[in-house]
This record gives sequence, C-alpha cells and structure tokens, in this order.
Amino acid sequence: MYLAGEKWAARFENFRQEAWRLETLPQYLMSQEEKEFAAFLSGSRTDPYAVSNEYTERLRRQAAAGRVQGRVHAVTRPLTDYLRFEFSQYYAPHALAGEQIRILDVTGRDNPLAGVQDFWMFDSSEVVLMHYEADGTQISREVYEGDVTPFLEYQRIALAESVPFEEYVKGLDV
Repeated sequence: MYLAGEKWAARFENFRQEAWRLETLPQYLMSQEEKEFAAFLSGSRTDPYAVSNEYTERLRRQAAAGRVQGRVHAVTRPLTDYLRFEFSQYYAPHALAGEQIRILDVTGRDNPLAGVQDFWMFDSSEVVLMHYEADGTQISREVYEGDVTPFLEYQRIALAESVPFEEYVKGLDV
C-alpha cells in the first residue's frame, strides 16, 4: 500500500511510542524547500531557538507525552550543501523541540548499513519504505508487508554506530 496525504500524516499523529527514520541520501529534493535552500546558499541562516511552527510544536507535544521521534542520517564528509542546509535549518530546531537526531558518519570506513534504503518505522511494528530517485526526489512511500525484524536490526546498528546530532556538529560550519 502506498501512502500520501492524510494517511501519511496520520502515522505521525497516531504512533504510540516511537516514530523512527533512517536517512541515507546526501540530498533530498523537495519543491517546498527550494526557496529556503536558495536563501541558505546565499548566506541566510535561521536561529534554531526562534523556530516555532506546526512541526516543532508537534515534536514538543509528543516529547512531553513521552512519545519519541528520532532518526539517524548516514553521511560522508565533506557534507553536501543540502546536508549543511538540513542540519542548520531543520535538524537544529527539531532537536531543540525534542526529536532525537543522530549522525552516522561513514567517511573513511565501511558503512554498516550499506544498501539499506530509507525507511520510517512506527512503534517497532510498521515499516514504511521511502522510495527516491538517485538525485533525492521522492517517488513514493510504501507500507512494507514483510517481517520487520531486519529493520529493527538496522535501527539497532544505526543507533549503536552513530553519535547525537549536537555532538556531531560541534565545530562544524553548518
């Protein structure tokens, strides 16, 4: 089953304990980010402490209720312009709002998750596969119909091999 619109948004409103994502791409091309990305490339920066929008408010409410949203992003250095943008404009304010973001830097070492595609996992029981073109343009989201055990292992590896976002970006120019 493919997910979009309200059915997709409902996953983030209705999870009971945890929504978790693995990100593996160096960029994600999203039309709603084009202007913001261009402004970032021109030198504009957002104060992460000043960001308050529907997404950050939902993260705050969920964190206060003990519902965890987290992710691990596998990266290599040098960081792409998009990753610098994502770290600055999204990850920083989202982490402040309660999202548990970690970075798995595989520069100069074997990637323990090589070949694993992006996915979201909800309550350790439902996996949604994220399908992208090679350039990071999203194609679709698909509910995975098989055994989620391999995805639980991917999550375990990702968490064990990564560091908290705040630790990773110390001293980086993002």
